[in-house]
Amino acid sequence: MPVKRQCELLELSRSSFYSRPAKPVQLNANEPLDRTLVEIHEAYPFYGYRKVMHELRRHGIFVSQWKVRTARNHLGIRAIYPGPNTSAANKGHEKYPYLLAGLDIERRNQVWATDITYIRADAGFMYLVAILDLFSRRVLSHRLSNSLNSRFCVDALNEAISTYGSPEIFNTDQGSQFTGDEWTGVLKAHKIRISMDGKGRALDNVYVERLWRSVKYEDIYLNDYESVLDLRRGVSRYFSFYNTQRFHQSLDYQTPDEVYFNGLRQAA
Repeated sequence: MPVKRQCELLELSRSSFYSRPAKPVQLNANEPLDRTLVEIHEAYPFYGYRKVMHELRRHGIFVSQWKVRTARNHLGIRAIYPGPNTSAANKGHEKYPYLLAGLDIERRNQVWATDITYIRADAGFMYLVAILDLFSRRVLSHRLSNSLNSRFCVDALNEAISTYGSPEIFNTDQGSQFTGDEWTGVLKAHKIRISMDGKGRALDNVYVERLWRSVKYEDIYLNDYESVLDLRRGVSRYFSFYNTQRFHQSLDYQTPDEVYFNGLRQAA
């Protein structure tokens, strides 16, 4: 029987009727389920509750999807999902051909690349852009912004050029920040050849994507930055570590600084 009809029969005001709240499920942080959920989240922070349920079964813990969701909510665990689209194209902007197909990258400042990623912050989303030298994997400059306008990208570009000179080729995706006159005008003024990833070519900018994975998994997700200022300092500190101390297997376990400034790379 509908609640409204029940209230009419009991001569109760519908607005005065409330259902009894369900007793919350009590979870013990020492229980195997809770401990294993935390371990799975630390290893695979991108897993949703369905994948977590199957991962639990590998550990010999058989629970329902509902139980997994309830336990994760209680523990404050959320999967890390892709955020806002940072590569929205502008149909009115000129597009440029992809120039890296079959190209051997043999020296610093031969090819630079960039991209934008999002970072979830207390005040909302922040957006990070970085300029990368593909030969050495060195981060040449970066900027953080709370909006997706092109200005912070151009600022990073100008800083990289003024500090390290001009590359021969600059590769980006077809996001509106990189197809607009403000960005392409700087490249043309410095006689830099413009290369752009084609649609459906997800691996064209793979080196920058690897950089995003590194900075997020090795810094952002491990630190609870309480303010934008803390985030800026943390990202700058990480990129300094990335350039000067972090070994790269693809660089024969050299650092980006060693390869960029020495001009040698022993492994592809």
